[in-house]
Amino acid sequence: MPNPWTGKGNPYTKQEVVDRLQATLDQGKAIIAAGAGTGISAKFIEKGGADLIIIYNSGRFRMSGHGSTAGLMAYGDANAEAMDIGEFEVLPVVEEIPVICGVYGSDPRRRMWHHLLKVKEMGFSGVNNFPTHSIVDGHFRNVLEETGMGFDKEVEMIRIASEMDLFTIVYVAKPEEARQMAKAGANAIIAHVGTTVGGSVGVVDASCTMDDAMARTQEIIEAAREINPDIFFLAHGGPVNTPEDVRIVLDGTDAHGFVGASSLERMGVEKSLTDLTMQFKSLTINK
Repeated sequence: MPNPWTGKGNPYTKQEVVDRLQATLDQGKAIIAAGAGTGISAKFIEKGGADLIIIYNSGRFRMSGHGSTAGLMAYGDANAEAMDIGEFEVLPVVEEIPVICGVYGSDPRRRMWHHLLKVKEMGFSGVNNFPTHSIVDGHFRNVLEETGMGFDKEVEMIRIASEMDLFTIVYVAKPEEARQMAKAGANAIIAHVGTTVGGSVGVVDASCTMDDAMARTQEIIEAAREINPDIFFLAHGGPVNTPEDVRIVLDGTDAHGFVGASSLERMGVEKSLTDLTMQFKSLTINK
């Protein structure tokens, strides 16, 4: 049903978002979700036909010229940033596409059920677990897990959100994390294979190969399918950057689509602004 006060757009129920995504697949099209860190990004991502817009704090860093990984650092309040972008930039300009809010589920300062009520009241149609500790590894990951700020808090946040009738789309980096999220009721799982390559602040040596990215993506899909075969599966990150890259992943895995943040928002701005400025600078004057 449409928004009861405006007649269109957000918020959608969980089932309404699921139905929209299934309709995309039924048309033989890939699901495309896009991160938006500014209102103008969201406005034209919607115009381009994306299926979902996801807001997370890294979008603000990304559109300020910094690497998306800044969103994982203690450079601000991740939950407050996402709510701010949604309330004052994205939700006011989006007409019809479902908007998803990034939620830092392991934030120890918040009663997560209370924060999720605010997310829902704001008019978001769903949540995403970002920042996420799924992409943190090694000794520091062990410290986070042992001190009560582990991935299980993100899983619990998704469980609560699902009970609140919010659509849930989640990042995972390992098959076991995919199983956990599937059991918690996640509607869509994003196989996160690392920071996106390319552009001014993308990674190079920190990325994996395309073969590795596809293998890891498929392992995550198969693990979650053991729990719930009806989940939507999306690819993200690492060497999967361009439409051509996504085509390779869709052909080589069972993924239903792609989530692009840097790939859509940052790359689009970097190239278009550079090219347009160069065109202006090629102009000459009459003497």
